[in-house]
Amino acid sequence: AAPAGAVSFSVKHTAGVQVEVVTDDQSQEVPPDGGKQWPLDPGTVLKLSMSKASGLPPTRRAADSVTVNYYGEDGGPPIDQAGVFLTGIGISLDVDADRDGVVEKNNPRKASWTWGPDGQGAILLVNCDKDNPLISALDCNDEKIFRKEDLQDMSRMILRTEGPQRLPAGYEMVLYIPMSDSDKVGVFYVENPFFGQRYIHVLGRQKLYHVVKYTGGSAELEFFVEGLRFPDDTFSGLVSIHISLLESLTEGIPRAPIFTDTVVFRVAPWIMTPNTLAPVNIFVCSVKDNYLFLKEVKSLVSKASCDLKVCFGYMNRGDRWMQDEIEFGYIQAPHKCFPVVLDSPRDGGLKDFPIKEILGPDFGYVTREPLFEVVTSLDSFGNLEVSPPVTVNGKAYPLGRILIGSSFPTSAGRRMTKVVRDFLYAQQVQSPVELYSDWLTVGHVDEFVTFVPLPDKKQFRMLMASTSGCYNLFRDKQKMFKGYSGTDTKRVTINKVLSNEVMVQENQYVQRCIDWNRDILKKELGLTDKDIIDLPALFKIDKLGKAMAYFPNMVNMIVLSRDLGIPKPFGPVIDGDCCLEVHVRSLLEPLGLMCSFIDDISSYHKMLGEVHCGTNVHRKPFSFKWWHVDP
Repeated sequence: AAPAGAVSFSVKHTAGVQVEVVTDDQSQEVPPDGGKQWPLDPGTVLKLSMSKASGLPPTRRAADSVTVNYYGEDGGPPIDQAGVFLTGIGISLDVDADRDGVVEKNNPRKASWTWGPDGQGAILLVNCDKDNPLISALDCNDEKIFRKEDLQDMSRMILRTEGPQRLPAGYEMVLYIPMSDSDKVGVFYVENPFFGQRYIHVLGRQKLYHVVKYTGGSAELEFFVEGLRFPDDTFSGLVSIHISLLESLTEGIPRAPIFTDTVVFRVAPWIMTPNTLAPVNIFVCSVKDNYLFLKEVKSLVSKASCDLKVCFGYMNRGDRWMQDEIEFGYIQAPHKCFPVVLDSPRDGGLKDFPIKEILGPDFGYVTREPLFEVVTSLDSFGNLEVSPPVTVNGKAYPLGRILIGSSFPTSAGRRMTKVVRDFLYAQQVQSPVELYSDWLTVGHVDEFVTFVPLPDKKQFRMLMASTSGCYNLFRDKQKMFKGYSGTDTKRVTINKVLSNEVMVQENQYVQRCIDWNRDILKKELGLTDKDIIDLPALFKIDKLGKAMAYFPNMVNMIVLSRDLGIPKPFGPVIDGDCCLEVHVRSLLEPLGLMCSFIDDISSYHKMLGEVHCGTNVHRKPFSFKWWHVDP
């Protein structure tokens, strides 16, 4: 309070302080030596600020000061004086908010997160690989760092401080996370003792705050941050970390924050890879009756110049359906990218394969298991595909769109379990499209649609099974149908197929189901009929009213860049050649694609699957950065 009799005041301050006198919403900067007097008024405010921390060169003053002199009516010397000492401390919690792989200093947009090429905000990877082969759990499931390689999967965060050699009494710095984020993010601190670095877990599932040691002068404390969970229906993917300077000047009164700095991370989504991306590894099972199939797949893989990974019987336990057990994708941050396998809830004989054979250094793992829902065939990942990049009515999907099969909208049929669908939708960057696949016995989208890469402007073509196309082809031929047909190994004439009225009606129904999906795909992927190639197929209806392939279903192929491994259809032989193979070659090979027909009839087709069902492809990631998407 001003002394009695005082009517005006003046201000002096050290060079490290900036002082403004604010009166009637007008501000005047005060020079260090003061001089000018201002009338005392309840509405007058002194604004004090410091642009540099105390205790730094060149002055190294531990504190700066501001002095106020009070004057009476006679205008003589000051009748009283008041002062305040100021300690300036710089605190900045910094991350790679501009996404260039470098932690910049005090980015003004570090506390928010925006999408797009001009977006800002740090990115976090779920630490879902396993860098230590001696540990059974994922790296994100422990609170230890056994190898420095594990740090490369994390995002760097730096706490930069400036100030005197020690904090004034009653002050401390605390790093903390909200309770809601404690199961989503973990933080490690790097210590440097005499005998090498130590990595201490300071924030995470059981640790909400950490008192940070203030070291004085200009200092940088390095932290490493890991994601613990992928986005899902209860988690948007955003997490925040805070640093606060707490003050308690009176004993018995709790500390209160006087300054807080915040950074925000988004957990990187799991991203699927479409057929248009280059293959890296091809996975296939070895079972007692697929030796010839394996031999043909190996030949195809050698043409495509990628690696074949065979899962033998001790691991697959008789389960040959590699496509149904897993789906390959990846996660990416500016500083790191690595593949992640999504494990389906089907849990057949291949249940342990992804954990024991794929999970490892820089190869992550994630799964979603339903608690109460019944797992059906639609939860196998032959029912999970992704389109190449598309643009729909001006809206770009540069990472493509996920395709999943479901039941007819008005029926209570089979659907993919909610926990898996929620996971796929929550990744945001590959907006899913639900198709109608419950009309099939197995019920997978890969039974009627796939994509092949092309070097033209569109970059791909969509291939669809077509029963009407098959009937049109057979009507054109009207000759002997030679080869395998359903479960009947006897030769059947094309006339006999065409004259089977029950079969004609069944395939008319199948074509209507396919056309329903065709219309959805054209709308949701922005396609026209010229972007679609129809491959001949025939189906038969089982006792439950579901459809299965009559001869090996050629759309269920494996795509290795321009090399295609297509189920050998054993169609009508005309002039020494299978007319179905000749027709498919005429559709695809002029586009620069190479067709290899693989005999899967006894080892897969008889069991309601084909080449794609029995193989799986790990592909290279997109060059496009997912954070440039506008979801």
